Amino acid sequence: MSGTPHDSAAVGQRGIDTQALARYLRTQIDGFTGPLQAQRFPGGQSNPTFLITAGDRRYVLRSKPQGTLLESAHAVDREFRILRALQDTAIPVARVHCLCTDLSVIGTMFYVMDHVPGRVFWQPSLPELSGGERAAVYEHMNSVLARLHMLDPQVLGLADFGKQGNYFSRQIARWTRQYRQSQTETIEAMDQLIEWLPQHIPEGDETTLVHGDYRIDNLIFHPNEPRIVAVLDWELSTLGHPLADLSYQLMAWELPSQELRGLAGCDLAALGIPHGPAYVEAYCRRVGRPPINPAHWDFYQAYNLFRVAAIRQGILRRALNGNAASAHALQAGSRARDMAERGWRSAQAQQSAA
Repeated sequence: MSGTPHDSAAVGQRGIDTQALARYLRTQIDGFTGPLQAQRFPGGQSNPTFLITAGDRRYVLRSKPQGTLLESAHAVDREFRILRALQDTAIPVARVHCLCTDLSVIGTMFYVMDHVPGRVFWQPSLPELSGGERAAVYEHMNSVLARLHMLDPQVLGLADFGKQGNYFSRQIARWTRQYRQSQTETIEAMDQLIEWLPQHIPEGDETTLVHGDYRIDNLIFHPNEPRIVAVLDWELSTLGHPLADLSYQLMAWELPSQELRGLAGCDLAALGIPHGPAYVEAYCRRVGRPPINPAHWDFYQAYNLFRVAAIRQGILRRALNGNAASAHALQAGSRARDMAERGWRSAQAQQSAA
């Protein structure tokens, strides 16, 4: 992971006992020596993430948040499992060391992996790069996603990592439950999406490994080259429909560049970034699938925006409960309504085109 962690004083306020952690890690990681320092990474709204420094080695710790949590959320044990399964595949991931389910160590479940040096890009427009570098970054993002979807879960020991088939219907039901459990106000657009989405799932079913949150700021790039050296944040990974993953990433092309870190309104040709249809075409070519029915894209966008709205509603609830992973959680969570309204507009666009 990359980025600048918060001051280590914040870690103590979160209740991490660095001495207890050091004692535990000495039993789990060969060559682990102290003293141990822990610093919180900025960004992220779900699982608190820390840079662990011990001697001349650096690691990353991902933990569940403290306090009362929604059922099935913050599954760091699932993250650990898929990262371990992907260690020797074509998908670049950090090497994992241990999963701790003993709550007496730091008060919550966590796992530890290697720290991967590199660059994290927060803006999909990539203002810090040249046009040629931008094109190469998007080419490699596309390639890694395609490679993930072509892996065989059974060969990796992940045949039971999720259910087979009916991915969209199950996900809509899941995020509806999560949204209802964390709801703080009535959002009419969410109620409309909850009713509309199950009735408009496109025909055809597929099952592959899916990341669930594949976007540019969940990737670490080589310090000097436009290639991914680690894919991060596997919390939402499962067995699912590959077009859910692809269309989720495609949301970046639809969202405004200012308040929501999207690409809408950007001069993509001048930037060297492919337009959405070209990106989709490259993906289809890589995985060997026919062109995707354009009539289905409004559903995929509506579904993804609905899911993001439900996630942001959960962030808002955790912020109000005082156990959010980020100081910016209240602001992020307040965007649930905007995401839902954007999703309902996508649904209405499909209805108008029908």
